[in-house]
Amino acid sequence: MPRPPMVAIIGKKNSGKTTLVVRLVAELGRRGHRVMTIKHGSHTFNIDPNTTDTYRHYHEGNAAKVAMVAPGKFALIERLNTEPSPEEVAEQYMNDADIVVCEGFKKAVLPKIEVFRASVHATTLFADGNCRASKFLAVVTDTEEEMHVDFPVIRFSDGEWLTRLAELIEREVMRR
Repeated sequence: MPRPPMVAIIGKKNSGKTTLVVRLVAELGRRGHRVMTIKHGSHTFNIDPNTTDTYRHYHEGNAAKVAMVAPGKFALIERLNTEPSPEEVAEQYMNDADIVVCEGFKKAVLPKIEVFRASVHATTLFADGNCRASKFLAVVTDTEEEMHVDFPVIRFSDGEWLTRLAELIEREVMRR
């Protein structure tokens, strides 16, 4: 089965990526879409504390994979030699999604929306040259200053910013 449509929400540290992703996912869900997310981390993580059996299976037992099953939830922890791309993760685990919203993955070949808080950072990622502008769908920002870009600028001060962002994703990413 082909992978679902995907979009990456990117931005510098403390720009509000997680807050935007949570609100966007909720809005897309309200619109009837089956939404899934992938979060990129720059360091390793543990989804359970060191007092749990699954932690012991993975760390003390050195299991290659550990699955945790409970009413209404399932988690799989797998040892990997390389970091999979978000496209690989979506294709393997999320192919029944209407849309996969990724947080991070600024170097991935995905359409991107940057969260830019002028109150926190002086420049955008696209202005810094950290990403190719041709892959940008929009920038969502707190600045009222004019931005000379060839993609939409959505301002948090616009009371309809979330609606505009969801509609942009439906039209440009989901092709609806």
